[in-house]
Amino acid sequence: MNGEQRKVCPAYIGLGGNLEDPIAQVTGAFQLLGTIPDTQLISKSSLYRSAPFGPVEQPDFVNAVAKIHTSLAAPALLEQLQQIEASQGRIREMHWGPRVLDLDLLLFGDEKIDEPKLTVPHPGIAERNFVLLPLREIAPELLIPGLGCVADIAVNESEPRISRIS
Repeated sequence: MNGEQRKVCPAYIGLGGNLEDPIAQVTGAFQLLGTIPDTQLISKSSLYRSAPFGPVEQPDFVNAVAKIHTSLAAPALLEQLQQIEASQGRIREMHWGPRVLDLDLLLFGDEKIDEPKLTVPHPGIAERNFVLLPLREIAPELLIPGLGCVADIAVNESEPRISRIS
């Protein structure tokens, strides 16, 4: 960074998985988020069990959301998240398919980013109860650029099926 210190930015990470003991995968991922350089884990939601999203037949997911503070730029943070996924055995075989661990950069401060490899706020954030419910749990007053306050976004808690497990 050439001696230049970046401002600390709050970011929200969606965590999920449905293979190889997903509860342990998501719980372990919380700890791994705290090992990212120039990043601190601030809070984490409960774990939620949810039916799979998309057309692929597969086991239920375990999902959660974490808030971090980071001085990394958004692309560098995304790279760190993908390195954690790979270290846990994530293989990108099919869109919406089963996975050991999925770490999505949901929000990065109040920034709107639209690049080929990164879109923030994460597309579809307002339609996914497995993101909105844990996000509402830890940050109900959070403003999502272009969407408004998390607490004001309608959530369909029955489709896909979801329940808090811890």
